Amino acid sequence: MSKQVADIIVETLQSAGVRHCYGVVGDTLNLIARSLERSTIEWVSVRHEEAGAFAAQAEAQVTGHLTAVAGSCGPGSLHFINGIFEANRNRAPVVLIASQIIRDELGFDFIQEVDFKQVYQSCSVFCDMIYTAEQARRKTVIACQAALAKRGVAVLIVPADVSASTVHNDVSYAVHVSDPVVRPSDGDLAEIAEILNKGENIAVYGGSGCHGAHTEILAVAEKLKAPIAHTSRAKDFLEHDNPYNIGMTGMLGNEAGYHALLNCDTLLMLGADFAWRQFYPDKAKIVQVDIDPTHLGRRHPVTKGVVGGVKETLEALLPKLNERSDSSFRDAYLRRYAKYKEANEVKIAAGRDGSIPGSYLTKVISQHAAKDALFTADDGTPAAWAYRHIETNGQRRIFASLLHGTMANGMPSSIGLQKSQPDRQVICLAGDGGISMLFGDLMTIVQQALPIKIAVFDNGKLGFVEIEQKAEGMLDTFTKLKNPNFAEVARALGLWGQTVSKAEQLEDAVKVWLAEPGPALLHVHVNPMQLVMPPFTAVEPAIGMALYTTRAVLHGRGGDVWEMVKENFL
Repeated sequence: MSKQVADIIVETLQSAGVRHCYGVVGDTLNLIARSLERSTIEWVSVRHEEAGAFAAQAEAQVTGHLTAVAGSCGPGSLHFINGIFEANRNRAPVVLIASQIIRDELGFDFIQEVDFKQVYQSCSVFCDMIYTAEQARRKTVIACQAALAKRGVAVLIVPADVSASTVHNDVSYAVHVSDPVVRPSDGDLAEIAEILNKGENIAVYGGSGCHGAHTEILAVAEKLKAPIAHTSRAKDFLEHDNPYNIGMTGMLGNEAGYHALLNCDTLLMLGADFAWRQFYPDKAKIVQVDIDPTHLGRRHPVTKGVVGGVKETLEALLPKLNERSDSSFRDAYLRRYAKYKEANEVKIAAGRDGSIPGSYLTKVISQHAAKDALFTADDGTPAAWAYRHIETNGQRRIFASLLHGTMANGMPSSIGLQKSQPDRQVICLAGDGGISMLFGDLMTIVQQALPIKIAVFDNGKLGFVEIEQKAEGMLDTFTKLKNPNFAEVARALGLWGQTVSKAEQLEDAVKVWLAEPGPALLHVHVNPMQLVMPPFTAVEPAIGMALYTTRAVLHGRGGDVWEMVKENFL
C-alpha cells in the first residue's frame, strides 16, 4: 500500500511514544501538520518556537518519553535553537522535525534556505536529512531511537518535496529501545571497595544520576558513616527522607556541604558532573560512578572512574564494603547543616520595612503548594531561591536551566509540564526579565487552558547579572528594567492577575493565587537589594563588593549601599 512520506514520519513518531508536538505551522510544514491532525499526537501551537522547544524538553524530562517539535523552513525551525540546546544539555529525548525548502533549490541561496545540519549538529545526538522518500521511515526510526537511547535531541530535516512524495514499498523499520542494567565489573568493584574501606573521612556527593537510587545511596552512606552532599539537580532525589543529608555545595549551596567535600579524604561521587572545579577536594581520593564514560574525570582528576548506573553499581558494591563504627566526621557536618538551617530559617522572613525578599516569597509558595507540585524557575535569582527554599518530599520536582543557564526557560517549560501532567499543580517562578522575553506565550497558556500558576519576581532589574557586576567591583550597568504592571497585562491576555507589594498581603495573595482554577499570574514586587550569598567568602568577590560600595558612595548612591547592608547583613 502506498503512503505519503508525511504520514510515515508521523506514524513513526506516534509508534515511538510521542504524545505532543510543539511548534508553529508554516508552508513547508503543512503536509506534516495535516498528518499530525489525523494522528493521536496532539499539536500544541506556541507563539514562539523557542518556547515550544522549552516546553518539549520539560515534558521529556518529567516523563522520560519522546517528545516532538516541528517548524517551517528557514527562520521557523531556526527559532528552536536555544530551547534545543537546553534540551540536549538536559539529556531530554526530543525530536525536531525541521522542514526544509525543496531539494532542487538547496545550495543556491534560495529564500529562507538555512543549512540546518550545520546549525544543529553541535546540540544534538543525531542530525540528518531525509534525502529520498524511501529513506523516510528508516531515518525517522533512527532519529527516534537515537533520541531515546542517547538521551538527547534528534534533528530530522525534511524537504517539502520529500514530505509530499509517495512510498510504494515501505519497509517496516521500528524503534527498539532497551533499558539495560549497567554496572562495573567485579574487579572494578573490588578496587572501589578497597579505596572506600581504607578511607577515614568519607563523603558522598550525588548528582542527577542518583534518580531512582535513594535506598541504595542511603545504605552505602550508613555503612561508610558518610554525610551526603548533592548538586542542585539532585535536590529532588536526595534531599527528602535522608538523615545523612547535608545539602548542596556549589554557589547555591551551604557551608556544611561545601566544607565536607573539601575536608574529606575520600569522596564517592555518584552520577554527578558538577562543572565548578573549586568545589572539589584537592587531596582526597575520588571514586566516580557515571553512566556516561565521557564524564569520568573530566571536571577534576579522580582515583577511580567507572561506568555504571548508580542504583545497580551500589547494589553490587554494598556487600563488599566494611561496616564502619566511627561516625564523627558525618556527625560533625550533620550538626553544622542543622545549625545552618536553623540560622537560615530565621533570616527568611519579611523585610523590616514590609518589603518582600525573593527568598521569603519562595518560602511562602513552598508552604502552600501541593505536595506533588512541579516547579519551574527562570535562570538567576528565581532559580537560586527555588533550590534553596522549595522543600522537596520525593514527589515535587524543580526544573531550571542549570546546565545551559538561559533566560526565559521557566514559563514555557511549565507548558510542557502541565500538558504532560494535567492532574498536577505546576508553578512557575519567573524573573521579570525572563517572563518579558517570551511574554507572548502567556497566550499559549490561555489558548491551551492550562491552569499554570506564575509568580513574577519583579525587582526591576536583571538581578543575578547585577550581583555578578557588584562582585567584580562594578556599578550596575545596563541591568535596569522598566516593567509594566504584569498583573494588568495578564488580565488583558485572559489570565487571573494580582499585584502584591507588601509582606502582610503576601500569604493571603499566594493562597488565592494557588486556588485559582485556571491560569493565574501573581506579580510580586520583591526587594531589589537582596543578594544571593555563596557558602564561602572568596577574596576576589569580597574585594569586588568593597570596590562596588566605594564607587556607589562616590557616585552619590550611599543609600543603595545602606539598603543592601540592611537587607543582607544586619
